[in-house]
Amino acid sequence: MTPLTGCLLDDSWVISASKAGSTTDPNWFTDLMASFQVTIEFGAAPRAVTARVFEGTAREEIWTRQKQLMSAFAEYEARTDRIITVVVLERR
Repeated sequence: MTPLTGCLLDDSWVISASKAGSTTDPNWFTDLMASFQVTIEFGAAPRAVTARVFEGTAREEIWTRQKQLMSAFAEYEARTDRIITVVVLERR
């Protein structure tokens, strides 16, 4: 299990593969992209979700929101040349 910080988006969760601004994606992201279907724990109940990568304008809007909610994300972005991947976890 990997604890992550994210935000709610309607009935889904948004997480970022920031790895604190590293030049590479975190290991959990590589694992997630291998199946897209995972179970998360939010509160007391496990939830089955499907992962989808945000791109383009949708990614920019959510990424801006995440940086406003947690300023560390802006610091992570400044540390790297890569575009930090933003993932939505949608209920199945």
